[in-house]
Amino acid sequence: MTVTDVSALPPATGGWREGGPPGRRAWLGQAEPLPLESGGSLSGVRLAYETWGRLAPDASNAVLVLHALTGDSHVAGPAGPGHPTAGWWDALVGPGRALDTRRWFVVAPNVLGGCQGSTGPSSPGPDGRPWGPSFPRLTQRDQVAAEVRLADALGIGRWAAVIGGSMGGMRALEWAVGHPERTGSLLALACPAASSAEQIAWGSVQIAAIRTDPGWRAGRYHDAPPGAGPHRGLGIARRIAHVTYRSEAELAARFGREAQHGESPARGGRFQIESYLDHHAAKLARRFDAGSYVALTETMNGHDVGRGRGGVRAALHRAGMPALVAGVDSDRLFPLSQQRELATALPGADHLRVIESPSGHDGFLLETEQVGALVVELLESAG
Repeated sequence: MTVTDVSALPPATGGWREGGPPGRRAWLGQAEPLPLESGGSLSGVRLAYETWGRLAPDASNAVLVLHALTGDSHVAGPAGPGHPTAGWWDALVGPGRALDTRRWFVVAPNVLGGCQGSTGPSSPGPDGRPWGPSFPRLTQRDQVAAEVRLADALGIGRWAAVIGGSMGGMRALEWAVGHPERTGSLLALACPAASSAEQIAWGSVQIAAIRTDPGWRAGRYHDAPPGAGPHRGLGIARRIAHVTYRSEAELAARFGREAQHGESPARGGRFQIESYLDHHAAKLARRFDAGSYVALTETMNGHDVGRGRGGVRAALHRAGMPALVAGVDSDRLFPLSQQRELATALPGADHLRVIESPSGHDGFLLETEQVGALVVELLESAG
């Protein structure tokens, strides 16, 4: 097999590996083990993060931005060494943009359990080998606890705003409910107070797709050669997820029943929609880790701000800071009814804001003009 053939194969893991280009990342190593909600602890925790702007002398201008399932710390900036994709909210961060870096100090960590520089299944464990299946099960509260340590290390006692969408919105809610004194204002986008049975079902099917891939090897696949990891299962999970991220109307308008160029479905070729899903599956395999996908999906499935706090309404009542809640009108994964519950129960929220988009759940990423207007409104309330 030639070098070219090998390079065309997907890696065992698409996560960032030790010794790789750091890109814009900085790291916070945490010397003390992190206590986990499960009762155990996680040692050797390290968070990768990126910042934009300059922290004010009184640390009053810090904004925390939290990413979704397959996002990372690279909110803004081009793709390049260390960053396989351009910033996922690039249009929102920078001078003169909604998150104006002339005024605000923007911090974006890669979530604990992720695979782009933070401690997760693909990062070295205590024995120097990837954690793999030994990585402990996490909750959003564990992830926020690691982010609290990051805030402490940066000298930030209180965020002017905490902003997140989808999985990032779940963590933003945990900041607001678990640490209201440190959350100056809140923007929760396209997320629920607790994951529903249907959302857990979608996540569980994706986890099963990964775990039944022979390349999964019970989670010990990170040292496998190219093409021998669980990229097939990860690709199926991504295909399933991507259908839930977009709307039926958009898929019908973009693809309909059209055949992929040069292919005939009647002769075993693909429809355009199949080619589209194949493309996204292949892309994810080169920039994400299957173990992180499983770990983070399990964390999302377990999301419930009311757990151990007297239920959802009692928990949300703790979060009295100014809050904006927004959902996407075409979102079939996290429907508007869930954001309406948040807007009704959060004391600092007024009414549900609706992002108009044909793109389904992904509208919170794509409709940057509408989201930017919400960010500006929130930050004005934060002073």
